[in-house]
Amino acid sequence: MERTDDGEDEAPRRYHHGDLRAALMAEAEAELEERGPAAFSLRAVAKRAGVSHAAPAHHFGDARGLLTALAARGYERLCEAQEAAQAGVGRDPRERLAASGLGYVRLARERPAVFAVMFDVRRLDWEDEPLRAAAEAALDRLAREAAAVSGRDVSREEGLETLRIAWSVAHGTAALLNGGHLVELAAMEPAERDRAILAMFRRALG
Repeated sequence: MERTDDGEDEAPRRYHHGDLRAALMAEAEAELEERGPAAFSLRAVAKRAGVSHAAPAHHFGDARGLLTALAARGYERLCEAQEAAQAGVGRDPRERLAASGLGYVRLARERPAVFAVMFDVRRLDWEDEPLRAAAEAALDRLAREAAAVSGRDVSREEGLETLRIAWSVAHGTAALLNGGHLVELAAMEPAERDRAILAMFRRALG
């Protein structure tokens, strides 16, 4: 059996367009969501992708490297989810920050295992530049929106307090929902749940 330069077996070969890394990322996310981080392994991801076990190692090094790549993409998606939630909101800073919080919760609900790994410092390589850049971009976004609400930069106490409130409400709501709590909120229809979450943020932000 012949092998490609990136460690993939020529046969059987499921991917033919040279983007094995993206294919492995997709399979890794599916594996993580189905089995959780404790059972996550490169070998299992390779099996799902239909490639040799050397292929993921070639691209990511080890399981920690692959989880780090998934977390970096998770932070990018977090910003995308927040932007989507803000569509049509207008310019009011509190409404935009509330919608940003809604996007945060939506991302956590859609990708619970990835969301959990994004904040699990033990499993990630925080020296990885793509992860650091993506995480800092997400925090900077939240900081700018908190500053717009408070009228103060987050280096000042008023701005920092708004940032803490917004992040705590968003992350706490997401974690409680994903942990099987807030059952009445979880049981709502999506549109009704979104309205309830937005109302929570508005109250929290005064």
